[in-house]
Amino acid sequence: MKWIPAIALTALLWLPLLPAKAQEWQTLNPENTCTERHECAGAAVGGKFYLMGGRGQKPVEMYDPSRGSWELRGAAPFEMHHFQAVAYRDKIYVMGAFTGGYPHETPVAHVYIYDPATDTWSKSHEIPEARRRGAAGVAVYRDKFYLLGGAQDGHWADNRDYLDEYDPKTGEWKSLPPMPRVRDHFQAVVLDDRLYAVGGRRSFAKEGHGFELTYEEVDVYDFESGEWTTLDAHPLPTERAGSSTIGYKDGFLVIGGESDSQVAAHDEVEFFHPEKGWSLLNRLERGRHGFPVVAIDGNLYLAAGCGNRGGNPELNSLEVLPAE
Repeated sequence: MKWIPAIALTALLWLPLLPAKAQEWQTLNPENTCTERHECAGAAVGGKFYLMGGRGQKPVEMYDPSRGSWELRGAAPFEMHHFQAVAYRDKIYVMGAFTGGYPHETPVAHVYIYDPATDTWSKSHEIPEARRRGAAGVAVYRDKFYLLGGAQDGHWADNRDYLDEYDPKTGEWKSLPPMPRVRDHFQAVVLDDRLYAVGGRRSFAKEGHGFELTYEEVDVYDFESGEWTTLDAHPLPTERAGSSTIGYKDGFLVIGGESDSQVAAHDEVEFFHPEKGWSLLNRLERGRHGFPVVAIDGNLYLAAGCGNRGGNPELNSLEVLPAE
């Protein structure tokens, strides 16, 4: 029998306890590509990825993973960008969006709904004038929508710490306790009866600020107590705005983004666990900001966005993180 040193034997005994390597992102090569776009959004309905919005007048496009191809759908009613689309009851809701050009983009005044089954848009409830803003986070909890943060004068000024509850059945808007800080260019996520505001910045071109006023603070709203707290022990490791956030396993991911620390868009994919805090899950094959990510059958898909901070180059590539 071959003798094995004690140190080597100890290493072998520990080997099964080492954490499994996370799956890696893969760039797909569909039959055709989507439109180059950024500051866009998307959602998954019926096992398909719907890409919409972005600067300029952009069509809706649908990616079918089973066929590996994009399909051109109808046009949006007007230019809409800087929003977090949300799928709800087989339709896709748009609120907290901007329209128009930099730096005085205008908040969209109504909720808009896209129906994938009919490829049609409908104009829904009006957003109260004082609560309109774009580049805001949106999430659904117990059949109510929650719109948080955003800015009222594009990238120029008037950042907001607002939190609103919207009832899609009645159109009622309710103002809830404001966030601990103003925040825009971020996405929201619900986890275990709590609403998380993570990433983003204070866009303030009026005083010459573009990418640098990012946040490491993670703010959490407790639906039961109606109070906000800040996770002082678990700040976001990589500050960035224009990132995408999505639930993942027993936590959530913050993906990509832009910041003053580098010209290239961020490729970090950081995982948050409510008890363990943050870890670097992996990296994108192509850093990007201003893009959507969706979950379909356990796989995560993301598309489009911008490869550098700012507006160029716009991307049309598609990546997937396969289910483990």
